[in-house]
Amino acid sequence: MNRKKNNSEAETSRIVQSHDIHLDNEYVTWIAELKDRYRSAQTKAAVKVNAEKLMFNWQLGRDLVQKKAEERWGSGVVEQVSLDLKKAFPNADGFSTANLWFMKKWYLFYTQKSSSEKLYQAGREFPQQFAFVPWRHHVEIISKCKSVEEALFYIGKVIEQGMSRDALINCIKANLFKHQGKIKNNFTCNLPASQSSLVQEVLKENYDFGFATVSHEIYDENELENALTENVTNLLLEMGTGFAFVGRQKEILVGGHSRKIDLLFYHIRLRCYIACELKAKPFEPEFVGKLNFYVNAVDNLLKSSDDNPTIGLLICSDMNSTDVQWSFQGFGTPLGIATYNNIRIKDALPSKKQLEDRMQLLQKEIQQTKRLMSKNK
Repeated sequence: MNRKKNNSEAETSRIVQSHDIHLDNEYVTWIAELKDRYRSAQTKAAVKVNAEKLMFNWQLGRDLVQKKAEERWGSGVVEQVSLDLKKAFPNADGFSTANLWFMKKWYLFYTQKSSSEKLYQAGREFPQQFAFVPWRHHVEIISKCKSVEEALFYIGKVIEQGMSRDALINCIKANLFKHQGKIKNNFTCNLPASQSSLVQEVLKENYDFGFATVSHEIYDENELENALTENVTNLLLEMGTGFAFVGRQKEILVGGHSRKIDLLFYHIRLRCYIACELKAKPFEPEFVGKLNFYVNAVDNLLKSSDDNPTIGLLICSDMNSTDVQWSFQGFGTPLGIATYNNIRIKDALPSKKQLEDRMQLLQKEIQQTKRLMSKNK
């Protein structure tokens, strides 16, 4: 028995070693390339499947429009098409009545706008870039965007950044289309053209801090900072895709003195630190000098040789454009100035408009009660 076991182990060992190979660095590199190639093939296959499904959705929407299906077969035709497809393909998803209506709306959105906004003339081929965007993303875009230009902006962002649907919804809610690329800055003077353009795409001119709550209408930077960092996830969502949170009140030692940066981020795509200063008040020119100091400190103390130049971002409650532009003169560091809004006030008293609305509602309720009482007499 033992001899049999030993023979079996020897055979197993002999088989394993019978290949007689030498695993060198070239082999390891080749295997890594094969793995990458296979993963790429898997991705392409998934994209191809997605593209075919999306093309089907586009063509179904086109058919409903061009065949004037409701006029020809009645107002319930979309529901009937849904039932027929579900019966024919019971294991497939995406054939709900609501989904079919979205297919029609999707096609109409891009082909029935004014001539200046049309992406494609009715009946033209399926837009190739759409194949790289999941169906539910398309539904969110056409449901929330007001123009083809705006929709294509978000299509591009999804493709470029691989946005999740939640991230896309957040960007649309924050009106990234309107605000992105318009931040007051000196980037073109202090960064290479390609980096300057990318930074302006990443940073916004206004940040929606509606997720944060402060105790009173008059609050300071510390309370604002507390409110923002209580939920770092929401803060990062509002800052945008690619932001990583390094720390709050990030301490740096300069000349033996401790200095603290309000918020420090690192941006993955930009490959640079972003030193952020918060001001719970309108812009003042002296704010720029302090931000410039922090950018230089991060460049000297934290930035590695692989990092791009640090960006300074000042977020304040309001600003005057002339004040900002003149304040930039003489500074060689890349700086941007943005505003914020929608901070919530805890237990705030209702506004005059809210009180008036409540009074009108109360009066209607009183009148309705009086009418009911009169009828019952």
